[in-house]
Amino acid sequence: MARYTGAVCRLCRREGQKLFLKGDRCYTDKCAVDRRAFPPGDHGNARNRKASEYGLQLREKQKARRYYGVLESQFRDYFEMANKRKGITGENLLSILETRLDNVVYRLGFAMSRAEARQLVRHAHFTINGKKVNIPSYLVKPGEVISLKESSRSLDKFKASLEANASRPLPKWLEMDRTKMEAKVLALPEREDIDLPIEEHLIVELYSK
Repeated sequence: MARYTGAVCRLCRREGQKLFLKGDRCYTDKCAVDRRAFPPGDHGNARNRKASEYGLQLREKQKARRYYGVLESQFRDYFEMANKRKGITGENLLSILETRLDNVVYRLGFAMSRAEARQLVRHAHFTINGKKVNIPSYLVKPGEVISLKESSRSLDKFKASLEANASRPLPKWLEMDRTKMEAKVLALPEREDIDLPIEEHLIVELYSK
């Protein structure tokens, strides 16, 4: 499946905030947003125009896409899915994005970034209810158990990631057993469970035009 392969620090600079796309680097003084707090490009440092209503809506959509690492066509599909569900469309959209398997692997602390989590899923390190799943866009459901594959549990990489991410808060819709290296999906995430600074109503307004 297609994915963005360019410089991810440019994406953070374009949105004017950290999207935490490079794991540990985002927390150091090497972070591009801290070093060059202006949009990329020849004229990035000179841009001071006030954004239009459409511009604000577009930036919010791009920010959400980049947080979760999905391309435009897939993001549009998620929006259509959210629009068909009962409830508030914007909140439904974020809930769907949160339940992507690569995001869940990241939230559980097995990876330092969503991009790394995506790669780990593609390499078939995880099972769901005992069955191998290597599709990053797989949407987990309440009651499902996500486990690190038995043959991967001794790898230093996973032990180091779990240790480094031990202080990261675990969403209340997930339950983690670090000894067994597995987790259970307790429920679908609600808006208050999602700690990303996204104004989802702007995305809804953009797609509703």
